[in-house]
Amino acid sequence: MERERFASRLGFILISAGCAIGLGNVWRFPYITGQYGGAAFVIMYIIFLIAFSLPILVMEFAVGRGSQKSSARAYDVLEPKGSKWHRVKWFSYCGMILLMMFYTVVAGWMLAYVYKSASGAFIGQDAAGTGAVFGAMLGNPGELIFWMLVVCVIGLACCAAGVQKGVERVTKVMMICLLAVLLLLCIRSVTLEGAGEGLAFYLIPDFSKLFAGATLTEQLGNFGQAAYAAMGQSFFTMSLGIGSMLIFGSYIGKDRSLTGESIRVGALDTFVALMAGLIIFPACFAFGVQPDAGPGLVFITLPSVFEQMPLGQLWCSLFFVFMSFAALSTIIAVFEGIIAFAMDQWGWSRGKSVAVNGILIIVLSLPCALGFNVWSGFTIPGLGDIQGIEDFILSNNILPLGALIICLFCTSKKGWGWKNFTAEADTGAGAKFPKWTYGYMRYVVPALIVVVLIMGWVPVVTTWIGA
Repeated sequence: MERERFASRLGFILISAGCAIGLGNVWRFPYITGQYGGAAFVIMYIIFLIAFSLPILVMEFAVGRGSQKSSARAYDVLEPKGSKWHRVKWFSYCGMILLMMFYTVVAGWMLAYVYKSASGAFIGQDAAGTGAVFGAMLGNPGELIFWMLVVCVIGLACCAAGVQKGVERVTKVMMICLLAVLLLLCIRSVTLEGAGEGLAFYLIPDFSKLFAGATLTEQLGNFGQAAYAAMGQSFFTMSLGIGSMLIFGSYIGKDRSLTGESIRVGALDTFVALMAGLIIFPACFAFGVQPDAGPGLVFITLPSVFEQMPLGQLWCSLFFVFMSFAALSTIIAVFEGIIAFAMDQWGWSRGKSVAVNGILIIVLSLPCALGFNVWSGFTIPGLGDIQGIEDFILSNNILPLGALIICLFCTSKKGWGWKNFTAEADTGAGAKFPKWTYGYMRYVVPALIVVVLIMGWVPVVTTWIGA
């Protein structure tokens, strides 16, 4: 059976960016930027994105295009005869499934908030009131499961229609709408009275904030924490390490170089993250809200901020439409990776793969939905509730290990090898992968990934030792 293809280059870029553009951009990035001092952190983040994440993105695309397979068969096609690289396929499949086990639930929160905003649930509410609305939603298992099912049905329906008619067509419309709403919200936020202080915080670097502390030890410690946060955010925002980007490389032709395409995908992903900050920080400063409010910034703080604006109900609804599109674009992209894996691995039809994996994802998502209410008593010290446990296993373990594997596969003579990787990456018009970076990609990038892996465990182990 002939492999499906994207109908256009624009479709590939928007879908790949849609996979990367998710809650990490519009939820995690703004509050982490707020915690680490604003513009100086943003600069550090962009440096790590260019030096650390983009090269691994090129590698994922290259393995996909070079093999013309999903992660189920990509290593089988490219690995040297007799090697065992193909065994990591299950690492990829389990990672994508695990991501959807909690991402579908959190994406459901976004859709729920679109409904709540449009129906006036936040009218007249301060932060305490919006916090109560959020708490009531988490405490209602029926509501969480309903919205999780809505998310799954949308994602599965798009994938069932195929690459061009479903995934590409829907995601292109969704991404264009996302960008339009994003620009509209930015214009509204930066024109608020008092927004200038927020713009200064976000756009004018103050590097002294990265070295806060009374002693040199404290200053270096704070800088190290900020650097790790910037490196981790640049890594996680691109959805690297589980083969969700690899599948899209297998759907494109060889007319454009993969380095150039990766730069475009990374630029669009970063643009959305930066624009999300232009929505949030001017609004926070305009209404006297602290920008380092943490994870509750989106669900508790911002609805009360929008409520204070003229036409606040409209702006709040549009904001969560934007958030929903960001979440759903990732859902559809990762669903496609899971479905394509089953089609390549077991020779299933698209319909069968959608049905079997759809049921699997829905069933496995239930623990996360129930973990906020019925099973809220189940926690692990240092990791938290069920969602926290699932997120930790994926973000702090599977993603960095998966990225380490693909980096070694593309640089090791016992893997696909540097020459094969760069030949595939450089095929087509556009920017070429710098061959002089071999030593950097072979030794430095893997070392940085190991740092991410180790640092992710430090607070957990510290908690366990303290207990």
